[in-house]
Amino acid sequence: MANSSQDEKIAKMTFASVYPHYVTKVERKGRTKEELHEVINWLCGYGDADIEAAITDKRTFQAFFDQGKLHPNAHLITGVICGYRVEDIENPLSQKVRYLDKLVDELAKGKKMEKILRQ
Repeated sequence: MANSSQDEKIAKMTFASVYPHYVTKVERKGRTKEELHEVINWLCGYGDADIEAAITDKRTFQAFFDQGKLHPNAHLITGVICGYRVEDIENPLSQKVRYLDKLVDELAKGKKMEKILRQ
C-alpha cells in the first residue's frame, strides 16, 4: 500500500506535470495522443478541451479527479502498476491516479482499445 506521504505527494502533483510523460510513453510505443485522450475521456469524462484546461490551470490530481466523473467500470481496472495492485490501494485519489497510470501503460503496451476501456 502507498503510505500517507506518497498519497499527499500524489494529491499535490499537477496533471500538467505528468501529461507530457503520458504522451511520450504512448507515442514512443506507436500509439497516438488521440488514443491517450480517448482513455482519459473514458476514465474521467474529460474531452479534449477539458484536458487542455486541466493542463493550463495546472490542476492538481485532486482537482482533476474531483472535477471529472469516474467511469462506473473503473473498478474493473486491476493489476500491478508502480509495484502496487491497483485494486488494493486504499486511498481513493491514489487509486484513481494509478487507474490512469495503468490505462496509459496498457495503451503503451499495445492492448486493444476495447480491452483498455473494459468493454
